Amino acid sequence: MSTLNKDIETVAALKETYGSAWNAINPEYAARMRAQNKFKTGLDIAKYTAAIMRKDMERYDNDSSQYTQSLGCWHGFIGQQKLISIKKHFNSTDRKYLYLSGWMVAALRSEFGPLPDQSMHEKTSVASLIEELYTFLRQADARELGGLFREVDAARKAGDSAAEAAAQEKIDNHITHVVPIIADIDAGFGNAEATYLMAKQMIEAGACCIQIENQVSDEKQCGHQDGKVTVPHEDFLAKIRAVRYAFLELGVDDGVIVARTDSLGAGLTKQIAVTNKPGDLGDQYNSFLDCEEVSPADMKNGDVVLNRDGKLLRPKRLPSNLFQFRAGTGEDRCVLDCITSLQNGADLLWIETEKPHVGQIGGMVNRIREVIPNAKLVYNNSPSFNWTLNFRQQVFDAWAEEGKDLSAYNRDNLMSVEYDESELSAEADRRIQSFQADAAREAGIFHHLITLPTYHTAALSTDNLAKEYFGEQGMLGYVAGVQRKEIRQGIACVKHQNMAGSDMGDDHKEYFAGEAALKAAGEDNTMNQFG
Repeated sequence: MSTLNKDIETVAALKETYGSAWNAINPEYAARMRAQNKFKTGLDIAKYTAAIMRKDMERYDNDSSQYTQSLGCWHGFIGQQKLISIKKHFNSTDRKYLYLSGWMVAALRSEFGPLPDQSMHEKTSVASLIEELYTFLRQADARELGGLFREVDAARKAGDSAAEAAAQEKIDNHITHVVPIIADIDAGFGNAEATYLMAKQMIEAGACCIQIENQVSDEKQCGHQDGKVTVPHEDFLAKIRAVRYAFLELGVDDGVIVARTDSLGAGLTKQIAVTNKPGDLGDQYNSFLDCEEVSPADMKNGDVVLNRDGKLLRPKRLPSNLFQFRAGTGEDRCVLDCITSLQNGADLLWIETEKPHVGQIGGMVNRIREVIPNAKLVYNNSPSFNWTLNFRQQVFDAWAEEGKDLSAYNRDNLMSVEYDESELSAEADRRIQSFQADAAREAGIFHHLITLPTYHTAALSTDNLAKEYFGEQGMLGYVAGVQRKEIRQGIACVKHQNMAGSDMGDDHKEYFAGEAALKAAGEDNTMNQFG
């Protein structure tokens, strides 16, 4: 028996229990409303999606071609349209996630207006966006099911039992738009207690996976900008534990933690780590500091010195009061960060690199896997990379090593349109196309995401529309550039009233008021032009 039929029976039994006061309640209508509201709370969503993500992680461990993907979404509507599109094109949401970018929350969702990615936005705006995304995805479920319920009613009215059975089968096997989200908590928005409180809010909103980075919270920078400052390992591990305790307190026992290290591009620290004995984590962290050996006579007022192997070492301190790491230590620090995080509660890694290079990423992952064999990454296929130039240069360098004639190319100018139809550019595009599969296979990347794609698509599509509509094309700029494409591509929101819930509202009016319902979907509704 389907869940829908079970709910019909349940409500029918309630009618018997409560008697004539319930005579006006239609058990099938109530069951339909229950089906359209499968997930009652954010915790329901977090538990459901955590199980999906854990299953996907296990599947990837057995077969690296089974990697997962997501796109960053800065509004519930964007996330909703993404999942509607995925279902339309692939008839499945398998291994397709949502990503919530702290950068986009700062740039687009703060009450202060656009902000840089420095954790200056309101803490609660992150959890609010998670809740908004899932509100829109749940509405997508309700809208789609509502259409199927109307198909059932129409088939019954026409006496077409085969059409009714076909629509009912779609209802019984409905694929939800609700998928896992990887949500960015930045550097934790304060101390470990602040991280715990923020993590709880995010989980209660529906997050099954939280990504946290090892930067100093009040010095936080975008991973692709300069001036990043890391914290000693014990400080970061305390925040990882805080997130895990938040998951456990709320009953999401299989919640996922992504530990992000920015050490590859971060040359500064605010603190000298506490160390109790040679070789402990604090000592390892301090060993990367840029120091000079001094004697007591060399010491100046206010100097900080370290005692290592009987020698006095003075770390280089900048005018900003920050300490500097030795040049060239980024990869070693990054590998140590990753191993330490996985040994202390993290499930996945995020290594922020300066370019998308499978060899570089794979080299670090291989070192990590010498200690943690099943280590795997979430990787940012970032719009901060110039993908075209990076990959054309990678091909240029590879061909140079092979001794190929490159006299037709200028390596420093490979972004030029004059190379777009060249053999080199074709090979670069082939490598970009296969980058995710190659990196999943060769560099341990379980999840590929693009942090800011919908930020860029919104800007690009708006620029195209503004250029045409306010120019010579006038209204044709909208009709040819937007609406005609929506119709021909089957974009659901061409019926914007339906997408906003008008038809669901009509259904409810009928449930509540019967024949007296004043419905919007009559013959004079202009949306009928898109039937």
